Amino acid sequence: MIDKLESIYNHFLGVEEKLSDPSIVSDMKKYSKLNKEYKDLQVIVDQYKILKNLGDNIASAKEMLDDPDSEMQSMAKEELNDLEPQHEKLLEDIKVLLIPKDPDDQLDVVMEIRAGTGGDEASIFAGDLLRLYTKYCESQGWRVDTVSLNEGSSGGYSKIVLEIYGNEVFGKLKFESGAHRVQRVPKTESQGRVHTSAATVVIMPKFELDDIDIRKDELRVDTFRASGAGGQHVNKTESGVRFTHLPTGIVSESTDSRSQHKNREIAMQKLYQRIKEAQREKAYAQQKEQRKSLVGSGDRSDKIRTYNYPQNRVTDHRINLTLYSLDKIMDGNITEIIEKLQMAENADKMVETQKMP
Repeated sequence: MIDKLESIYNHFLGVEEKLSDPSIVSDMKKYSKLNKEYKDLQVIVDQYKILKNLGDNIASAKEMLDDPDSEMQSMAKEELNDLEPQHEKLLEDIKVLLIPKDPDDQLDVVMEIRAGTGGDEASIFAGDLLRLYTKYCESQGWRVDTVSLNEGSSGGYSKIVLEIYGNEVFGKLKFESGAHRVQRVPKTESQGRVHTSAATVVIMPKFELDDIDIRKDELRVDTFRASGAGGQHVNKTESGVRFTHLPTGIVSESTDSRSQHKNREIAMQKLYQRIKEAQREKAYAQQKEQRKSLVGSGDRSDKIRTYNYPQNRVTDHRINLTLYSLDKIMDGNITEIIEKLQMAENADKMVETQKMP
């Protein structure tokens, strides 16, 4: 690991030198990207410098153990008892810092919430999830823009599309993709029986359109008329947009907004994400691709999390986490769940990193 840290330190020095290059400084996009890399590396480099200093001090103390003076030997032992645990702990901390980071974690997101199995109750639950995520975003200081809200026939929403902007939005919300199952007595239930319904959540990273590298001659673009909010408004213009990526046959469309410009942006984001997923599946055919399992079908059995109202219980089935604080969670307090999912992801990444040569 020391060799790896030394290599990172040398790369850090190279990035530092580039930051003073006039051609880089004059290009704000390149400079911002390089400056971010510099700051990310600096966190590791600072810890490496401390680790190196501790290592030097431990080596000096070990040399003192051979000193004929018993008092010097005693001092050396005392110093080693203090330094070696510090060195060991710092090594573990640095291992965590070296876990590969998903570059998409820094991105803003497009969130889709759809009512799944369960009829009117599923739509009402989709509305509850909208409130949950809106409250959580407020606690994080993120901005939430509503693209579309399609109301359900008896309350709630059949489909919700949001754009969320802030710091590390995808890195935290990506774990929310999947089917969410609710168990409770619906308002329409006269005999007090518990029903099970579901809603699906999809979290897509929001890429800058300038960064999406798809050749225009590889795209077929179709526009069409689409219904607007709640399915009640019929556009007189062709605001719906569909992209077909000719080399792969991947299709993406959006009718979420009455604006063709916004629909083009959403459809392109979806297309790029799907192409990236296809490329990852091809490149890592032997590995379980995490995002591949995130969306789910909306069926009650295909679930990542269950919200049980009679028992005030929430269970995340991916990490076997159960919390008896559903009332607080539905008020947007999902930080504990997200942190535990991040820890599980980091543990998996650490195992993969240790397998690498």
